[in-house]
Amino acid sequence: MNTFAAVKASISQRKFSPIYFFMGDEPFFIDALSKLLIETVLPEDQRDFNQTILYGKDTSIDEIVSVCKRFPMMADYQLVVVREAHELSRTLDQLAAYAEQPQPTTILALCYKNKKLDKRKKLYKAIQKSGVIVENKKLYDNKLPAWIEDQVRLMQRSIDYKAAAVLAESVGADLGALHNQLAKLCLIVPEGASISPDHVEMHVGISKEYNNFELRKALGVGNTAQAFKIVHFFGLHPKQHPLLGTINSLYKFFMQLLTYHGLPSQNPDAVAKALGINPFFVREIEQAARRYPLKSIVPILGTIKEADLAAKGVNAVPMSESEALQQLLSKIT
Repeated sequence: MNTFAAVKASISQRKFSPIYFFMGDEPFFIDALSKLLIETVLPEDQRDFNQTILYGKDTSIDEIVSVCKRFPMMADYQLVVVREAHELSRTLDQLAAYAEQPQPTTILALCYKNKKLDKRKKLYKAIQKSGVIVENKKLYDNKLPAWIEDQVRLMQRSIDYKAAAVLAESVGADLGALHNQLAKLCLIVPEGASISPDHVEMHVGISKEYNNFELRKALGVGNTAQAFKIVHFFGLHPKQHPLLGTINSLYKFFMQLLTYHGLPSQNPDAVAKALGINPFFVREIEQAARRYPLKSIVPILGTIKEADLAAKGVNAVPMSESEALQQLLSKIT
């Protein structure tokens, strides 16, 4: 199986394969690779006659094969991109015969979102021999800040650790939405400069003081007053700070502390690797671990789990999100 980075590099170097099969549950990566092919394979003046975009809902395997067997007009290649190829899942294996002997002057890209091609299928085996298969998986939450830093670096900027963490926490694992926010920030921040928490607050609308990141930090250092101030703010702005999102954030935080207490080595590099966090944040975890010994964490996790069930309507006592958060925080502290 090929990786996103490796295939991106080979396309950028114009080392093309006759068939690309982009699949998986992260559409951002699929879109990025298909866009790169469109931008790289043909110069703009050759695209009218040598580039075809098809959609799974509106095409058939016979049509795809027919288009792929054409010869390019005054160009080295023709490019055929099939978007929404997952709509053809019932008949897609009929493409196996073409995949076994693809047209050498055609580059075919199939975008198969939120699904995976069965490795036992004849088509999978054929593409594996003649082309490239890339499975694009969703990023885990703890990988998001690093991904944000990489994207910003590609945009010729840098980003403050805290700003990246707040963006990841607030926007979540929707890479398309994250990329759009970063692009917006890069319109404000000049090349070579750094995106700060102030930029995020001003132009994305995420408070640098009142967010889940700061809530965990306040709990970790024992600043109970600030923690209650933050959840009060959340209660006033429930759309921007949904209850379940905060509960999930607190659960992850105390699970990190539980993991920290069980580590054989509490060397900062080992902690960062085990918890999947930037080394910059290890000191905050160490402070929080001193405040919450191992024996206190399991009951807290139980309390958070009860709050999660209540927020989903299980054994729930009628109360507002603000009241539910205040109650949860009281039990934790």
